[in-house]
Amino acid sequence: MVQHGKYRPLVRAIALALVCFWAGPASACRLALVLALDISSSVDAAEDALQRQGLATALVAPEVQNAFFISPDPVALLIFEWSGRYNQQDLMNWTMIRTPDDLSGVAALLATSKRSHDDFPTAIGHALAHAANRLAEAPDCRAQTIDISGDGENNDGFTPQEAYGRFALDGVTINGLVINAAEFEAETQLIPFYRDQVIKGPDAFIEVANGFADFETAMRRKLVRELSALVVGNHTTSSRSPS
Repeated sequence: MVQHGKYRPLVRAIALALVCFWAGPASACRLALVLALDISSSVDAAEDALQRQGLATALVAPEVQNAFFISPDPVALLIFEWSGRYNQQDLMNWTMIRTPDDLSGVAALLATSKRSHDDFPTAIGHALAHAANRLAEAPDCRAQTIDISGDGENNDGFTPQEAYGRFALDGVTINGLVINAAEFEAETQLIPFYRDQVIKGPDAFIEVANGFADFETAMRRKLVRELSALVVGNHTTSSRSPS
């Protein structure tokens, strides 16, 4: 007589393994997202506060939270500030965003953070290099995106294009948030500069803030766009200029 009972634990184990195989890993990370804030000398104290508080407020906006949690798979988030070639400072190490409370914690940290420098130039290439190095230590996620915000062109160290040749950024999407203060400063070529030399990778795009007072609104739009695109297939065009 065959003793069926002794095989039941093995059958259960095989069935469970098949379920896990077909379902995939639980709560797999869908995106490793790096947010990079410009604190170069062209950003004064009031503008820095608008940028820092703007990001904190944007992260807990209802539409941004909906975009973070549109999928059950979490997003891994890292935030750093940058200026000169030797001046990049992490504000928050890799953090898995699984709940609204996680976003609230990040927002509280940002709202009370202080800039590390205020007297160095604009080294976008080095900021991208720092982001690449931090992505190499990121959790295992299906996609990787760098968001770099800035109010000026590269004027220190190697260029963004040189960074792409030196560091492992193939397959990474680099989006730009241009803080366009041309009406107040002698900066008129920032949008073309970001479009032609900074953004790169699958579905890369530029979002524009009309001065630092508009930073929060622009950041909301950008986060919703990139977080939602991975889930609903809302593809964008990297070569298209912002309106």
